Amino acid sequence: MTSGSGARPAMGRRDFVTGVIGSAAMLGLAGIGAATPTARADSPGQSPNTPIYRALVPEIFAPLPDPADHVPAIVVGSGFGAAVAALRLAQAGVDVAVLERGSRWPNDPWRDIFAVDTIPDGRGFWHRTTFTGANRIPVAVDSFGGVLDVSTYPGIDVWRAACVGGGSVVFTGVTIEPEQRFFDQVFRGVVDYREMHDVYYPRVRKMLQPSTIPEDIYNSPAFAHSRAWEAQARAAGYAPQRIDGTWRWDVIRDELAGRSLPSATVGCSDLGNSNGAKFDLNQNYLRAAEDTGRARIYPGHRVDTIAAEPGSPGRYAVAVTKLAPTGEVLRTRTLTCDMLFLAAGSVGTSELLVRAQATGALPNLNEHIGEGWGGNGDVALARPLTTLEVGTQGTPSTSRILDETGAPVSLESWFVPGTSPFDTGLVASLGIVLDDTRGRFVCDPDNGRVDLLWPPDGAAGYLARAREFNDTMSCHCEPISRPELEADASITAHPLGGAVIGRATDEYGRVRGYRNLYVMDGAAVPGSTGTVNPSLTISALAERNIEQIIGSGG
Repeated sequence: MTSGSGARPAMGRRDFVTGVIGSAAMLGLAGIGAATPTARADSPGQSPNTPIYRALVPEIFAPLPDPADHVPAIVVGSGFGAAVAALRLAQAGVDVAVLERGSRWPNDPWRDIFAVDTIPDGRGFWHRTTFTGANRIPVAVDSFGGVLDVSTYPGIDVWRAACVGGGSVVFTGVTIEPEQRFFDQVFRGVVDYREMHDVYYPRVRKMLQPSTIPEDIYNSPAFAHSRAWEAQARAAGYAPQRIDGTWRWDVIRDELAGRSLPSATVGCSDLGNSNGAKFDLNQNYLRAAEDTGRARIYPGHRVDTIAAEPGSPGRYAVAVTKLAPTGEVLRTRTLTCDMLFLAAGSVGTSELLVRAQATGALPNLNEHIGEGWGGNGDVALARPLTTLEVGTQGTPSTSRILDETGAPVSLESWFVPGTSPFDTGLVASLGIVLDDTRGRFVCDPDNGRVDLLWPPDGAAGYLARAREFNDTMSCHCEPISRPELEADASITAHPLGGAVIGRATDEYGRVRGYRNLYVMDGAAVPGSTGTVNPSLTISALAERNIEQIIGSGG
């Protein structure tokens, strides 16, 4: 297998599998196992609530398994792109180690497994002591290895997952295919939309099983705010379109009927659903990968650096810190692999690559590494409630509208995150603007610190466009109250780019300049997915790329 920037010999699927397995066999699965200097946890320190968490979720405190010193394929991360890569590699006969820094959280209808969004604690956040969400209300939390990492950069906070299952655990389940004209504007011909539409989007839907909200659930008290949202849209002359979500509607019916503790019906989503109401990756791709017997998931394994293995072209050294949920460092190691698939999210993957480039660990990376990062045009919006009918805050998004009088922008119905589990006089929207504002990641080679350079007032343009559209909704209905309205673009939950396909990589995610090194996640997406949430596109792109990688022998 040759570099992503050069020609490739004709090699089939069988050659791909036997070459990888043979390489591992020759090494006796031993590897070098060299120790690395003890690395710090992100914010170590024992939470005073650790005994409580240990009682509530003993599973995450169980002894963590260790991968072999050498593995044919390592996948860094366990979100959408990672899960796709792990399953398809395992099905092709390749042994795979999936390395995830966060814990593997269980589900149960009657246990408080995850933090409640309205009263968060350390289970909600990855080693933070304060958090300010979309409602702009700061709260104090205890430092613990929770499920959501909030990375703060000048001008923008980035929400990203830190748990097995990645973003599928901490998102609102929205699963939408972009329109072709927007997709083509973003990908600029590097990826064929018709191929994605005909083959790879359907392949992902078959696994994730998204569907629109059933009418009985939609008409329940938990979705009074969604009905009000749609009424406002229709009053303004728009026709709301129902959207697909990866929700287990039977579990939500259990909540409504008292057969489960309430979760998705009372404002819980961003920090996980204890009862498994979301059909997350632990219930489909990752489970199927493990069922092959060739893929194993290793929680509590943070990848710190990657490097080319000296004297072994196309082989990689991966420095790993094993962490307890408390942040305690349990072990540091260097693993090796024949193939390295980066899928730690756009921030995690970009950090690893720009650090490797700056420190000389991967000096042949090209000038596009770290570039093309965007927040998908995300804007959190609210407007007054216009009905006396109120209920609880059901979290699944039910519908969306699109406006193209200026820059294309969609609004999706949303709950009001982080506030009361009851409707509060507001209806919320997630605005997604097709915008070309981009930042880039840079690394200080002296200390390995990676920063995001986001343009000053980088969100100003798309914030104004989203607010304009939202104000159109507000002026068509007489509010029953006039709470202070907010429009906030200082947060994104959809980070994309940093190792953009066709620039930092070839057209199928092979990193230019290196053999057997791949980008399989949102870092490959050029900063936007065209006015829709990115999970379906990330997954479909991963399906496309891994099929070509396996089929061509790498």
